[in-house]
Amino acid sequence: MAETGSAPQVAVILPTYNRAWCLAEAVESVLAQRFGDFELIVVDDGSTDDTPAVLSRYEGRIRTIRQENRGVSAARNRGIAASRSPLLAFLDSDDLWLPGKLARQAAFFDEHPEAVICQTGEIWVRNGRRVNPGLRHRKPSGWIFEPSLELCLVSPSAVMARRGLFAEVGLFDETLPACEDYDLWLRVSLRHPVFLLPEPGVVKRGGHADQLSRGWGLDRHRVRAIEKILRAGRLTPGQRAAAVRVLQRKCRIYAEGCRKRGRPGEAEVYERLARRFG
Repeated sequence: MAETGSAPQVAVILPTYNRAWCLAEAVESVLAQRFGDFELIVVDDGSTDDTPAVLSRYEGRIRTIRQENRGVSAARNRGIAASRSPLLAFLDSDDLWLPGKLARQAAFFDEHPEAVICQTGEIWVRNGRRVNPGLRHRKPSGWIFEPSLELCLVSPSAVMARRGLFAEVGLFDETLPACEDYDLWLRVSLRHPVFLLPEPGVVKRGGHADQLSRGWGLDRHRVRAIEKILRAGRLTPGQRAAAVRVLQRKCRIYAEGCRKRGRPGEAEVYERLARRFG
């Protein structure tokens, strides 16, 4: 890790909420990095479990910020604001890093001064067992805006980005309770290529009960993210046509789900939204 008082090259932002059961593993995976010029900032988003006790074991080795529970976007943004480093990396508290992750990404930025964001490959683990991602989840490299409309193709735990990128496109949207990463990466990929370093740098763990991406109805948050992009007016005709197609399809899917669950009024809202962009 960087020496006290010096500005580290990389700030690692690790938000957490009530994940004492896995937090130590995540922290240890950062501290085990072969790259040493970093600081680890853990933002405890108002945990009510043993998270403070877990973090106390690392006193003097990490920075800890505790805030009232405001959601993962607010926690990440708090960490960004508290950091000074020119490069930022993120790790979700249920994921793990492999030891060479930071070193490879820092070297990539040294070699490619024009790049502003990159991500590594991933190893997926579901309920303790390794699984292979489907073809639709395979990460492209470069200009990925249009494929990213369908589903999120950038993982926060795999990302490293230059600090200036957030000044340009904005931070994580704290008004979104989920799909905040999808929203940010759309804004990023509209303006910049997202480069992939294919070798895995992350063990991405899933299947546990508190995973936000397990819930029904996430498409309504993706619809909102696409709507924001459309209203911003920066799209080429081709990009706008692709965004409208995906928005309309997600509106229809969500509306159908609402009707099946006895929520016709909400279904009508999304059906009208689809027609508005038709």
